[in-house]
Amino acid sequence: MAARTVIACHHCGTKNGVRPVPNGRPRCKQCHKPLAWIVDARTDSFDEEISSSLPVIVDFWAAWCGPCRMVAPALESLARRFAGSFKLVRVDIDHAATLAQRFAVQGVPTLVLLRGGGEVDRRVGAAPERELERWLQSQGVGDTARATAAAAG
Repeated sequence: MAARTVIACHHCGTKNGVRPVPNGRPRCKQCHKPLAWIVDARTDSFDEEISSSLPVIVDFWAAWCGPCRMVAPALESLARRFAGSFKLVRVDIDHAATLAQRFAVQGVPTLVLLRGGGEVDRRVGAAPERELERWLQSQGVGDTARATAAAAG
């Protein structure tokens, strides 16, 4: 079983321990708002982390990759804005080469959208936040009205 991930609520700051669960959406234990579900996966925890009733975005990245460092804050921002709509699973290819091979990752950053554990779509290369948002929405991920309300309040 994968370890708990500690997720700080971006609304009230409460730290929440969240286990990879196949069903449901993590909520803050204090304010009960949806949490931005962002986890770092290792080879031994990956399959459990992607087992989710929510869509999963897998971010294959590397520490030496400049474009990866540019995309990471945009993905985190989208995860906060669309909290409860998807799970972001980050995979460092230098520490999980077998996962990169399993998904035929040939360049980083590579974003893979999974539903029910199966690949639905992918993007290779860096893109600005607005373009990533359009991609997610074109795939039925995210709720514009909720994201706008969350950003305002």
